[in-house]
Amino acid sequence: MTTTPGRRRVAAATTTAALLLPLAACGSNEEQPAGKSAPSSGARLTVLAAASLTDVFETAGAAYEKEHPGTKVTFSFAGSQELAAQVKQGAPADVLVTADTRTMDGLGDETGTPTVIAKNRLVIATEEGNPKKIGGLEDLTDPGLKVVLAAPEVPVGRYSEQVLDARKLTVKPVSQEPSVRAVLSKVELGEADAGIVYRTDAATVPDKIDAVDIPDAQNAVASYPAATLRQSGDGKAATAFVKWLSTPAAQKILRAAGFQQP
Repeated sequence: MTTTPGRRRVAAATTTAALLLPLAACGSNEEQPAGKSAPSSGARLTVLAAASLTDVFETAGAAYEKEHPGTKVTFSFAGSQELAAQVKQGAPADVLVTADTRTMDGLGDETGTPTVIAKNRLVIATEEGNPKKIGGLEDLTDPGLKVVLAAPEVPVGRYSEQVLDARKLTVKPVSQEPSVRAVLSKVELGEADAGIVYRTDAATVPDKIDAVDIPDAQNAVASYPAATLRQSGDGKAATAFVKWLSTPAAQKILRAAGFQQP
């Protein structure tokens, strides 16, 4: 059968429309299941997180990637004060999670509204078996002990000062470290008899150090706020991740690691 030019144009238009229909469906804004965030497909997120979140965020990141196929989450862990310096210097990142609200509040022009996702408490880390028989904060004043603390500008260092000052205790540390993990490492390697760390950090190496509890009345509560960074290259994906940290799935992971409810 002979096809006229007019008929060919109609056929071509019909074929083009048919091809475009599936593409339009793929690009539609389908409603997401309740409780699930929807970062853009193929999102690449960089999260700056406090050193004390190292182990739990590796687990949380894997869970997030499984729940959001195509998304890749990369973490950079350090003391909160170091992370703040990186943000101020314009380091490429999407989300920030610190171990205190003070550091986060100091970055108000650089972040979105923060949300506290977890809390923590302090313990005294000692060598395995607690050979020095350390029983509480008062014992850390013994000049014969090698005590290591985090530096005052580090959140855990500031919390340590807070609990010691409240009891009018003077401790002269042999060193002041840049992060809670550095304090833990000193004790773990036998370079210090004791150090003050977060309860969750001590729990990561139960076969290498002992944790001496500090009573709640003498303790400090550390809050962990999370916020998007204004310099993020994918604000939608960053917002989705921060929201996810407060979901039951993420909170279950945090609780299992010993973090307290926000």
